[in-house]
Amino acid sequence: MSFVSAQTVVRLDAERCRVPLRARFSYDGEDPYVVQAVFFDGPTVLARWHFDRQMLAEGLHTPVGEGDVAFSPHRAPGGDDELRVALRGPSADGERNAVLFVEARALSGFLEQTYAITDVGEESLDLDRLLEEFLAR
Repeated sequence: MSFVSAQTVVRLDAERCRVPLRARFSYDGEDPYVVQAVFFDGPTVLARWHFDRQMLAEGLHTPVGEGDVAFSPHRAPGGDDELRVALRGPSADGERNAVLFVEARALSGFLEQTYAITDVGEESLDLDRLLEEFLAR
């Protein structure tokens, strides 16, 4: 199996509360550096982001990232460990920012599944195939 995905609930940081959203994290061994995250409100896709797998894992333990994506460890009000995800991106009316919180245990479990497909340091890209796909466009 070269593909895994996991669904979990993330919490969107709103003005005075955290709003629960559904998220699906996916990993394909054909693109070994990337974790895709899709965020939903019911059946509606709110956003789709591609994260660097190593950066995502590092963010569980230390702040990483700048610009559009940043991750940092966080302690939830109830004491559980979380990953704080800060996202920034363009929109029709300027720039939008969002802060999400993901349960660290759920994300760590998903990352362990990705390492079973492609272990850390074993990632590689088929550059000939990528070039061929690029030139075919």
